[in-house]
Amino acid sequence: MNALDVLKYGDRTFRGSLERLPETERNSRGVCGVWSAKELVAHLASYERVLEDVFSNFLAGGPTPYLDEYRKGPGFNDQQVEAREQNSYQEVMEEYAASHSRNMELAASIPAEIWSRPGTLPWYGTEYSLDDYIVYAFYGHKREHSAQVAAFIDVLQGKGSALVHSTVEA
Repeated sequence: MNALDVLKYGDRTFRGSLERLPETERNSRGVCGVWSAKELVAHLASYERVLEDVFSNFLAGGPTPYLDEYRKGPGFNDQQVEAREQNSYQEVMEEYAASHSRNMELAASIPAEIWSRPGTLPWYGTEYSLDDYIVYAFYGHKREHSAQVAAFIDVLQGKGSALVHSTVEA
């Protein structure tokens, strides 16, 4: 597996779905449960920060504030979205993009033999490897949210019906 490609294409899919969303709808609720597109980006920005902490652990160690909060369990998503509530859509997009860019750099520095080694993330599951985590928690996660943005756009354009979305801890 090429983790850099997986990260790149997950990001490209998510950003592509957002590009189709009219600017006037960026703060409209209902894209993902009660969340707007801005809140959804804030949510994924916080996940990018978690990934920075994960990658940093493999490289130099140090504090992992986002990973620590994430590992506490329920509440992380809402807490992180709330923390960015006063930020504009542009500001949360910039945070997301900057963090994703740092992750691409960090990922490129992780030795190849580490990526597929099971048990390197014991808090995620001893049977999983770092590349499993990337596929499930990042690529799949972004694809899911991209589909929600696309469905929201379809509803706006009269091409789809309003669906009830749940706010599941992702």
